[in-house]
Amino acid sequence: MNTNHQFAVSIHILTLLSALPGQALTSEQIAESVSTHSVVIRRIMGQLRKQGLVESRSGASGGWKLSRAPGEIHLCSIYDAINRESLLGVHPHPNADCPIGAHIRSALGAVFGQAEKAMHDSLSGFTVADVLSEIRIQTSPDI
Repeated sequence: MNTNHQFAVSIHILTLLSALPGQALTSEQIAESVSTHSVVIRRIMGQLRKQGLVESRSGASGGWKLSRAPGEIHLCSIYDAINRESLLGVHPHPNADCPIGAHIRSALGAVFGQAEKAMHDSLSGFTVADVLSEIRIQTSPDI
């Protein structure tokens, strides 16, 4: 699953958990909502746990819960938890003998760096609570 999908799935998961405050959900329950395999969910949850966004408990009453209030989880934190590489990448082996190829990586690096910073800054303005609120507006306040 690519980073973009992992990011969207991560937001889905955290929004689901925020809609059920205090209730622990198993990987299987989460996978059903996401419509994927529980192994995929566990892999993503491990990344979210490392970032301190979720916690887990084993046993009969175990499962996954948010470790912070939904209003304290900014989308940029979720992105940072699952993102391993730059969203905008330059091909790895341009021709060094070409005047363009020799300098394209550094030229695009500056441009792409600014674009990614703008995206990160934008994501910092939204929280999981905002996403849940938007869903409630589109569906019903009971969610």
